[in-house]
Amino acid sequence: MAGQFTGRTVVVTGAAQGIGQAAAAWFAAEGAAVIGVDRSQALQETLGALPGSGHHAIVADLCEAGAPARIIAEAVAVAGRIDVLVNSAGAALLDSALDISEDAWRKSLDLNLTATFLMSQAAGKVMTAAGYGRIVNLASQASVVALDRHVAYGASKAAVVGMTKVLAAEWARSGVTVNAVSPTVVETELGRQAWAGEPGRRMRGQIPVGRFAQPEEIAGLIGYLASEQAAMITGENLIIDGGYTIV
Repeated sequence: MAGQFTGRTVVVTGAAQGIGQAAAAWFAAEGAAVIGVDRSQALQETLGALPGSGHHAIVADLCEAGAPARIIAEAVAVAGRIDVLVNSAGAALLDSALDISEDAWRKSLDLNLTATFLMSQAAGKVMTAAGYGRIVNLASQASVVALDRHVAYGASKAAVVGMTKVLAAEWARSGVTVNAVSPTVVETELGRQAWAGEPGRRMRGQIPVGRFAQPEEIAGLIGYLASEQAAMITGENLIIDGGYTIV
């Protein structure tokens, strides 16, 4: 797919680190202009290190009222178009179902689900009007299997999968595909924090390939779903988990 995204504009949330950063780097290497979104000031440096040109940083909190609509409006003003949206920003606030606070529950849904929907909705208006678009939402293996202490995270990611299917069905005739990607534990800062020590050792032992995923592996799948080769794939939740959910 070398250079396939030349002339395309790709919006990536959570682009300052982890899977979002890997996705931004993948698309930039394929010729895209990347508009990165993150609340971290490190975003400027991250985008500055990408190959190519036309990249633009938007430092913003997706959970602030009206932020998604403003972000998409700025992206259109800067680039004139949005071809791909990657909703990678997320949070894993882990606790048992008996102990998790209402605040942690709400924060999980606000960022993982509501912000993902509002970004998709705002981008979807641009894409359906243009007759073309690709949206890839980051879900999780926790959307399809139960993981201890993941009640809020799992609920939010399962809802992302359900939302993805509805958007895909509604926008298919407008040339817009919407898919979800559900990774196992990924070797990001967030993944290492959530699965440090003995829990991580046990989890690796339960994954048939015997390891966690790398951010670049997830980015490659995201890139494929955004490509022309994947034009007939929509409404799917592609699980990339080293076989964890098949055993």
